[in-house]
Amino acid sequence: MRSSLALIATVGLVAVALTGCATASVPDAAPGQSSDAVVVKGDFGKAPRVEFPTPLVPKKTQCTEVIAGEGEYVQEGQQALVGLAVYNGATGEELQVAGFGDDDPISVTNSTAILPGLHKALSCAKVGSRVAVVVPPADGFGEAGNPSLNISPDDSLVLVVDVDRAFPTRADGAPRLSRDGFPAVVLAPDGRPGITVPDNDPPVKDRTEVEVLKQGNGQTIEDGDSVVVQYTGVLWDGGTVFDSTWENGAPATFVVTKGSDAQVIPGFADALIGQQVGSQIGVIIPPSQGYGDQGNSQIPANSTLFFVIDVLGVI
Repeated sequence: MRSSLALIATVGLVAVALTGCATASVPDAAPGQSSDAVVVKGDFGKAPRVEFPTPLVPKKTQCTEVIAGEGEYVQEGQQALVGLAVYNGATGEELQVAGFGDDDPISVTNSTAILPGLHKALSCAKVGSRVAVVVPPADGFGEAGNPSLNISPDDSLVLVVDVDRAFPTRADGAPRLSRDGFPAVVLAPDGRPGITVPDNDPPVKDRTEVEVLKQGNGQTIEDGDSVVVQYTGVLWDGGTVFDSTWENGAPATFVVTKGSDAQVIPGFADALIGQQVGSQIGVIIPPSQGYGDQGNSQIPANSTLFFVIDVLGVI
């Protein structure tokens, strides 16, 4: 059995995607004769037992809800944590079962940049739901097939997806006014920030300054938590964007800690620890808490940085 990460990357089910505005949507796939023929047994969150007649040859992607979920369908641009089982719909061969039971769930952003069949599968799923999806070649690997997975150009795919969680695409806390002299932040309809840095010099301080732009009421982030965020970072000098999850196409997930195993710069971690999910914060990070006198390819040495961070969730 191949490792789940290697196979899913090969299958193309997990990919960086362009996010859009998360609005109420309708499923891109409906139940049909093929998806109704997939028999799935087992509890939600546990590895499913799957049977179906072969070959399954739908003309378009079909999706049948096996276990009912709650709330809205997974929206365009949302990051979801899922369990995923993949089969060859022509031969019945199991390709991968991952993200169930004791396995870490698979993180995937719902967008047109992932496999079309999975995109349609997520569009017909809700948090807590299990769906059985049959994907024709046109929404799978197309005319090329996938020889490494023994999938011919005429082979369909069968997916069983359990949606464990889905994170919002933007902070949903209550707006708050920022103080004078702080960078101005204006939000586009989809939530991405536009940032205007003041013409004056940055604060001459050796500590990170945080301003809450939206106050959330969710879980409080603690040192060592794995968090899901959207962010945009700009240079104080000139306001040039040097990094943005909005532009990269998907929220970021990382562990925030002040320890030696930190995955982000100290100022970024300091700003997030103690914040609540749903909040949006503006953060001024001095060089000593950022990239110091070394900088990097995009950030000059001794640069003061400004971030707008949307806190979407804690894993």
